[in-house]
Amino acid sequence: MSAAKPIRAVLVTGGAGFIGGNLVRHLRRERPQWTIVNLDKLTYAGNLESLADLRADPKHVFVRGDIANAELVEQLLRAHAIDAVLNLAAESHVDRSILGPGIFVETNVGGTQALLEAARQAGVARFVQISTDEVYGSLGAEGRFSETSPIQPSSPYSASKAASDLIALSYHHTYGLDVVVTRCSNNYGPYQFPEKLIPLMIANAMEGKRLPVYGDGMQVRDWIHVEDHCAALLAALEKGAAGGVYNIGSDNEWPNLAIVRAILKELGKDASLIEHVKDRLGHDRRYAIDARKAHETLGWAPRIPFAQGLASTVAWYGANRPWWERVRSGEYRAYYEKNYGARG
Repeated sequence: MSAAKPIRAVLVTGGAGFIGGNLVRHLRRERPQWTIVNLDKLTYAGNLESLADLRADPKHVFVRGDIANAELVEQLLRAHAIDAVLNLAAESHVDRSILGPGIFVETNVGGTQALLEAARQAGVARFVQISTDEVYGSLGAEGRFSETSPIQPSSPYSASKAASDLIALSYHHTYGLDVVVTRCSNNYGPYQFPEKLIPLMIANAMEGKRLPVYGDGMQVRDWIHVEDHCAALLAALEKGAAGGVYNIGSDNEWPNLAIVRAILKELGKDASLIEHVKDRLGHDRRYAIDARKAHETLGWAPRIPFAQGLASTVAWYGANRPWWERVRSGEYRAYYEKNYGARG
Protein backbone atom coordinates (compact mmCIF):
# COMPACT_ATOMS: atom_id res chain seq x y z
CA MET A 1 0.00 0.00 0.00
CA SER A 2 1.35 3.40 -0.93
CA ALA A 3 3.12 5.17 1.90
CA ALA A 4 1.73 8.41 0.46
CA LYS A 5 -1.74 7.51 1.70
CA PRO A 6 -1.78 6.80 5.44
CA ILE A 7 -4.62 4.68 6.77
CA ARG A 8 -7.19 6.52 8.84
CA ALA A 9 -10.27 4.29 8.54
CA VAL A 10 -10.79 0.62 7.68
CA LEU A 11 -13.87 -1.48 7.02
CA VAL A 12 -13.76 -4.90 8.67
CA THR A 13 -16.48 -7.21 7.39
CA GLY A 14 -17.52 -10.15 9.54
CA GLY A 15 -16.15 -8.28 12.53
CA ALA A 16 -18.55 -9.89 15.03
CA GLY A 17 -17.29 -13.38 14.20
CA PHE A 18 -14.42 -15.27 15.76
CA ILE A 19 -11.44 -14.05 13.73
CA GLY A 20 -13.12 -10.76 12.83
CA GLY A 21 -13.89 -9.85 16.43
CA ASN A 22 -10.36 -10.66 17.52
CA LEU A 23 -9.03 -8.62 14.60
CA VAL A 24 -11.16 -5.59 15.52
CA ARG A 25 -9.85 -5.76 19.07
CA HIS A 26 -6.26 -6.22 17.80
CA LEU A 27 -6.53 -3.17 15.54
CA ARG A 28 -7.92 -1.03 18.35
CA ARG A 29 -4.88 -1.94 20.46
CA GLU A 30 -2.22 -1.70 17.76
CA ARG A 31 -3.60 1.21 15.69
CA PRO A 32 -5.68 3.25 18.16
CA GLN A 33 -5.77 6.24 15.83
CA TRP A 34 -7.73 4.32 13.18
CA THR A 35 -11.50 4.28 12.91
CA ILE A 36 -12.79 0.72 12.58
CA VAL A 37 -16.12 0.34 10.80
CA ASN A 38 -17.41 -3.15 11.57
CA LEU A 39 -20.00 -4.56 9.16
CA ASP A 40 -21.58 -7.88 10.13
CA LYS A 41 -24.82 -9.56 9.10
CA LEU A 42 -25.07 -11.23 12.53
CA THR A 43 -25.78 -14.73 11.30
CA TYR A 44 -25.61 -17.59 13.79
CA ALA A 45 -21.83 -17.24 14.26
CA GLY A 46 -21.80 -13.45 14.72
CA ASN A 47 -22.04 -12.37 18.34
CA LEU A 48 -21.95 -8.77 19.52
CA GLU A 49 -21.47 -9.92 23.08
CA SER A 50 -17.90 -10.72 22.00
CA LEU A 51 -17.37 -6.98 21.40
CA ALA A 52 -19.12 -5.68 24.52
CA ASP A 53 -15.93 -3.94 25.67
CA LEU A 54 -16.01 -1.75 22.53
CA ARG A 55 -19.59 -0.55 22.81
CA ALA A 56 -18.60 2.91 24.05
CA ASP A 57 -15.49 3.21 21.85
CA PRO A 58 -16.01 6.11 19.42
CA LYS A 59 -13.38 4.64 17.07
CA HIS A 60 -15.40 1.43 16.64
CA VAL A 61 -18.54 1.83 14.55
CA PHE A 62 -20.74 -1.27 14.31
CA VAL A 63 -23.25 -1.63 11.46
CA ARG A 64 -25.50 -4.62 11.01
CA GLY A 65 -25.74 -5.48 7.34
CA ASP A 66 -24.84 -7.73 4.42
CA ILE A 67 -21.73 -7.32 2.25
CA ALA A 68 -23.96 -8.10 -0.74
CA ASN A 69 -25.98 -4.91 -0.05
CA ALA A 70 -24.16 -2.67 -2.52
CA GLU A 71 -26.01 0.49 -1.53
CA LEU A 72 -25.18 0.05 2.17
CA VAL A 73 -21.53 -0.82 1.52
CA GLU A 74 -20.99 2.11 -0.85
CA GLN A 75 -22.59 4.46 1.68
CA LEU A 76 -20.27 3.21 4.45
CA LEU A 77 -17.15 3.42 2.30
CA ARG A 78 -17.85 7.03 1.36
CA ALA A 79 -19.34 8.27 4.65
CA HIS A 80 -16.34 7.05 6.65
CA ALA A 81 -13.72 7.74 3.97
CA ILE A 82 -12.57 4.12 4.15
CA ASP A 83 -8.96 3.59 3.10
CA ALA A 84 -8.88 -0.21 3.28
CA VAL A 85 -11.23 -3.19 3.48
CA LEU A 86 -10.47 -6.41 5.34
CA ASN A 87 -13.01 -8.99 4.19
CA LEU A 88 -13.66 -11.68 6.79
CA ALA A 89 -17.39 -12.02 6.10
CA ALA A 90 -17.94 -15.66 5.19
CA GLU A 91 -19.84 -18.83 5.87
CA SER A 92 -17.04 -20.98 7.21
CA HIS A 93 -18.04 -24.41 8.50
CA VAL A 94 -17.32 -27.39 6.25
CA ASP A 95 -20.09 -29.58 7.71
CA ARG A 96 -22.69 -26.86 7.11
CA SER A 97 -21.47 -26.43 3.53
CA ILE A 98 -21.99 -30.14 2.89
CA LEU A 99 -25.55 -29.96 4.22
CA GLY A 100 -26.44 -26.68 2.46
CA PRO A 101 -23.92 -25.31 -0.06
CA GLY A 102 -26.13 -22.59 -1.52
CA ILE A 103 -25.57 -19.96 1.16
CA PHE A 104 -21.80 -20.50 0.89
CA VAL A 105 -21.89 -19.54 -2.79
CA GLU A 106 -24.20 -16.60 -2.07
CA THR A 107 -22.09 -15.09 0.70
CA ASN A 108 -18.54 -16.18 -0.05
CA VAL A 109 -18.66 -15.70 -3.82
CA GLY A 110 -21.48 -13.28 -4.59
CA GLY A 111 -20.96 -11.21 -1.45
CA THR A 112 -17.22 -10.89 -2.05
CA GLN A 113 -17.77 -9.77 -5.66
CA ALA A 114 -20.29 -7.15 -4.56
CA LEU A 115 -17.88 -5.87 -1.92
CA LEU A 116 -15.02 -5.71 -4.42
CA GLU A 117 -17.13 -3.75 -6.86
CA ALA A 118 -18.20 -1.29 -4.18
CA ALA A 119 -14.55 -0.85 -3.13
CA ARG A 120 -13.53 -0.25 -6.75
CA GLN A 121 -16.26 2.33 -7.30
CA ALA A 122 -15.37 4.14 -4.07
CA GLY A 123 -11.63 4.24 -4.84
CA VAL A 124 -10.59 2.21 -1.77
CA ALA A 125 -6.80 2.08 -1.56
CA ARG A 126 -6.44 -1.58 -0.48
CA PHE A 127 -8.63 -4.69 -0.25
CA VAL A 128 -7.46 -7.64 1.88
CA GLN A 129 -9.25 -10.91 1.15
CA ILE A 130 -8.94 -13.26 4.13
CA SER A 131 -9.02 -16.89 3.01
CA THR A 132 -8.06 -20.39 4.11
CA ASP A 133 -5.48 -23.08 3.42
CA GLU A 134 -8.40 -25.39 2.57
CA VAL A 135 -8.45 -23.95 -0.97
CA TYR A 136 -5.36 -26.10 -1.67
CA GLY A 137 -7.12 -29.39 -0.90
CA SER A 138 -5.45 -32.27 0.92
CA LEU A 139 -1.79 -33.15 1.38
CA GLY A 140 -0.13 -36.53 1.72
CA ALA A 141 2.25 -37.36 4.56
CA GLU A 142 4.96 -35.00 3.25
CA GLY A 143 5.26 -31.43 2.00
CA ARG A 144 3.57 -28.11 2.74
CA PHE A 145 1.31 -25.77 0.81
CA SER A 146 3.05 -22.78 -0.76
CA GLU A 147 1.43 -19.81 -2.46
CA THR A 148 2.04 -21.52 -5.83
CA SER A 149 0.41 -24.83 -4.85
CA PRO A 150 -2.51 -25.81 -7.11
CA ILE A 151 -5.99 -24.75 -6.00
CA GLN A 152 -7.85 -28.06 -5.42
CA PRO A 153 -10.70 -27.47 -2.95
CA SER A 154 -12.54 -30.52 -1.62
CA SER A 155 -15.72 -29.14 -0.02
CA PRO A 156 -18.37 -26.61 -1.04
CA TYR A 157 -16.92 -24.31 1.64
CA SER A 158 -13.35 -24.44 0.35
CA ALA A 159 -14.54 -24.21 -3.26
CA SER A 160 -16.48 -21.04 -2.43
CA LYS A 161 -13.40 -19.54 -0.76
CA ALA A 162 -11.20 -20.47 -3.73
CA ALA A 163 -13.67 -18.76 -6.05
CA SER A 164 -13.73 -15.61 -3.91
CA ASP A 165 -9.91 -15.51 -3.88
CA LEU A 166 -9.81 -15.74 -7.67
CA ILE A 167 -12.46 -13.06 -8.08
CA ALA A 168 -10.51 -10.78 -5.74
CA LEU A 169 -7.29 -11.32 -7.71
CA SER A 170 -9.17 -10.75 -10.97
CA TYR A 171 -10.16 -7.30 -9.70
CA HIS A 172 -6.47 -6.54 -9.26
CA HIS A 173 -5.44 -7.83 -12.69
CA THR A 174 -8.44 -6.45 -14.60
CA TYR A 175 -9.25 -3.18 -12.83
CA GLY A 176 -6.05 -2.38 -10.97
CA LEU A 177 -7.67 -2.62 -7.53
CA ASP A 178 -4.96 -3.06 -4.88
CA VAL A 179 -5.82 -6.56 -3.59
CA VAL A 180 -3.94 -8.79 -1.15
CA VAL A 181 -5.03 -12.37 -0.41
CA THR A 182 -4.11 -14.22 2.78
CA ARG A 183 -4.60 -17.95 3.37
CA CYS A 184 -4.39 -19.13 6.94
CA SER A 185 -4.26 -22.48 8.68
CA ASN A 186 -6.67 -23.54 11.45
CA ASN A 187 -7.27 -20.85 14.07
CA TYR A 188 -8.02 -21.32 17.75
CA GLY A 189 -8.45 -18.96 20.70
CA PRO A 190 -11.13 -17.02 22.59
CA TYR A 191 -14.62 -16.29 21.24
CA GLN A 192 -14.67 -19.13 18.69
CA PHE A 193 -18.15 -20.48 17.96
CA PRO A 194 -18.38 -23.92 19.63
CA GLU A 195 -18.99 -25.92 16.48
CA LYS A 196 -15.29 -25.94 15.57
CA LEU A 197 -13.00 -28.67 16.94
CA ILE A 198 -11.23 -26.99 19.86
CA PRO A 199 -14.11 -25.02 21.44
CA LEU A 200 -16.53 -27.90 20.83
CA MET A 201 -14.27 -30.35 22.63
CA ILE A 202 -13.60 -27.93 25.48
CA ALA A 203 -17.30 -27.19 26.00
CA ASN A 204 -18.34 -30.84 25.76
CA ALA A 205 -15.64 -31.92 28.19
CA MET A 206 -16.61 -29.21 30.67
CA GLU A 207 -20.21 -30.43 30.52
CA GLY A 208 -19.23 -34.09 30.79
CA LYS A 209 -20.55 -34.89 27.31
CA ARG A 210 -19.08 -37.23 24.71
CA LEU A 211 -16.36 -35.80 22.44
CA PRO A 212 -17.13 -36.83 18.84
CA VAL A 213 -14.01 -37.47 16.73
CA TYR A 214 -14.37 -38.06 12.99
CA GLY A 215 -13.03 -41.40 11.75
CA ASP A 216 -9.71 -42.43 13.27
CA GLY A 217 -8.95 -38.84 14.34
CA MET A 218 -5.62 -38.81 12.52
CA GLN A 219 -6.49 -35.93 10.21
CA VAL A 220 -3.62 -33.44 10.58
CA ARG A 221 -4.03 -29.67 10.80
CA ASP A 222 -1.58 -26.78 11.23
CA TRP A 223 -2.85 -24.73 14.21
CA ILE A 224 -2.29 -21.01 14.82
CA HIS A 225 -3.51 -18.81 17.65
CA VAL A 226 -5.96 -16.18 16.43
CA GLU A 227 -3.80 -13.37 17.87
CA ASP A 228 -0.88 -14.45 15.68
CA HIS A 229 -3.22 -14.53 12.69
CA CYS A 230 -4.46 -11.02 13.46
CA ALA A 231 -0.88 -9.73 13.63
CA ALA A 232 -0.24 -11.29 10.22
CA LEU A 233 -3.33 -9.62 8.76
CA LEU A 234 -2.18 -6.22 9.97
CA ALA A 235 1.24 -6.87 8.41
CA ALA A 236 -0.38 -7.92 5.12
CA LEU A 237 -2.54 -4.80 5.13
CA GLU A 238 0.40 -2.47 5.67
CA LYS A 239 3.25 -4.28 3.92
CA GLY A 240 1.77 -6.73 1.41
CA ALA A 241 2.42 -6.34 -2.30
CA ALA A 242 -0.53 -5.48 -4.54
CA GLY A 243 -1.77 -8.70 -6.11
CA GLY A 244 0.19 -10.74 -3.57
CA VAL A 245 -0.89 -13.98 -1.90
CA TYR A 246 0.45 -14.83 1.57
CA ASN A 247 0.17 -18.10 3.46
CA ILE A 248 -0.13 -17.76 7.23
CA GLY A 249 0.71 -20.67 9.51
CA SER A 250 2.66 -21.69 12.60
CA ASP A 251 4.43 -24.86 11.40
CA ASN A 252 2.44 -26.54 14.17
CA GLU A 253 0.91 -29.79 12.92
CA TRP A 254 -1.28 -31.93 15.16
CA PRO A 255 -3.64 -34.85 14.50
CA ASN A 256 -7.16 -34.07 15.63
CA LEU A 257 -7.12 -36.94 18.14
CA ALA A 258 -3.97 -35.58 19.79
CA ILE A 259 -5.65 -32.16 20.15
CA VAL A 260 -8.65 -33.77 21.83
CA ARG A 261 -6.44 -35.73 24.20
CA ALA A 262 -4.47 -32.58 25.07
CA ILE A 263 -7.72 -30.75 25.92
CA LEU A 264 -8.87 -33.60 28.15
CA LYS A 265 -5.50 -33.62 29.91
CA GLU A 266 -5.68 -29.85 30.46
CA LEU A 267 -9.12 -30.25 32.03
CA GLY A 268 -8.23 -33.35 34.04
CA LYS A 269 -10.82 -35.40 32.18
CA ASP A 270 -10.66 -39.06 31.15
CA ALA A 271 -10.07 -40.16 27.54
CA SER A 272 -13.13 -42.42 27.84
CA LEU A 273 -15.19 -39.35 26.86
CA ILE A 274 -13.85 -39.67 23.29
CA GLU A 275 -16.29 -41.19 20.83
CA HIS A 276 -15.20 -42.01 17.27
CA VAL A 277 -17.97 -41.25 14.78
CA LYS A 278 -18.47 -41.73 11.04
CA ASP A 279 -15.98 -39.65 9.08
CA ARG A 280 -16.99 -36.44 7.31
CA LEU A 281 -17.70 -36.69 3.58
CA GLY A 282 -14.61 -35.80 1.53
CA HIS A 283 -12.57 -35.16 4.68
CA ASP A 284 -9.12 -33.78 3.80
CA ARG A 285 -6.38 -35.80 5.47
CA ARG A 286 -3.67 -33.25 6.07
CA TYR A 287 -3.00 -29.52 5.77
CA ALA A 288 0.39 -27.89 6.34
CA ILE A 289 1.43 -24.32 5.54
CA ASP A 290 4.72 -22.94 4.25
CA ALA A 291 4.67 -19.37 5.59
CA ARG A 292 8.20 -18.37 4.60
CA LYS A 293 6.98 -15.67 2.23
CA ALA A 294 5.09 -13.93 5.05
CA HIS A 295 8.13 -14.23 7.33
CA GLU A 296 10.55 -12.83 4.75
CA THR A 297 8.46 -10.09 3.12
CA LEU A 298 6.01 -9.02 5.83
CA GLY A 299 8.37 -9.31 8.78
CA TRP A 300 5.81 -11.44 10.60
CA ALA A 301 6.24 -14.58 12.67
CA PRO A 302 3.94 -16.38 15.14
CA ARG A 303 4.73 -15.71 18.79
CA ILE A 304 2.38 -17.89 20.84
CA PRO A 305 3.63 -21.46 21.52
CA PHE A 306 0.87 -24.02 21.07
CA ALA A 307 1.00 -25.45 24.60
CA GLN A 308 0.65 -21.95 26.03
CA GLY A 309 -2.06 -20.96 23.57
CA LEU A 310 -4.12 -24.09 24.14
CA ALA A 311 -3.87 -23.75 27.92
CA SER A 312 -4.96 -20.12 27.78
CA THR A 313 -7.83 -21.00 25.45
CA VAL A 314 -9.09 -23.74 27.78
CA ALA A 315 -8.80 -21.27 30.69
CA TRP A 316 -10.76 -18.62 28.74
CA TYR A 317 -13.64 -21.00 28.08
CA GLY A 318 -13.60 -21.97 31.74
CA ALA A 319 -13.80 -18.33 32.81
CA ASN A 320 -16.47 -17.44 30.23
CA ARG A 321 -19.00 -20.24 30.53
CA PRO A 322 -21.99 -17.85 30.29
CA TRP A 323 -20.76 -16.71 26.86
CA TRP A 324 -20.48 -20.15 25.27
CA GLU A 325 -23.48 -21.57 27.10
CA ARG A 326 -25.63 -18.81 25.58
CA VAL A 327 -24.07 -19.47 22.18
CA ARG A 328 -24.70 -23.22 22.39
CA SER A 329 -28.30 -22.76 23.47
CA GLY A 330 -29.10 -20.02 20.96
CA GLU A 331 -29.99 -17.64 23.79
CA TYR A 332 -27.26 -15.22 22.75
CA ARG A 333 -29.39 -13.90 19.88
CA ALA A 334 -32.16 -12.77 22.24
CA TYR A 335 -29.44 -11.51 24.60
CA TYR A 336 -27.84 -9.13 22.14
CA GLU A 337 -31.10 -8.04 20.57
CA LYS A 338 -32.18 -7.00 24.09
CA ASN A 339 -28.87 -5.39 25.05
CA TYR A 340 -27.70 -3.93 21.74
CA GLY A 341 -30.84 -3.46 19.66
CA ALA A 342 -31.80 -4.88 16.29
CA ARG A 343 -28.97 -3.06 14.51
CA GLY A 344 -26.37 -3.62 17.21
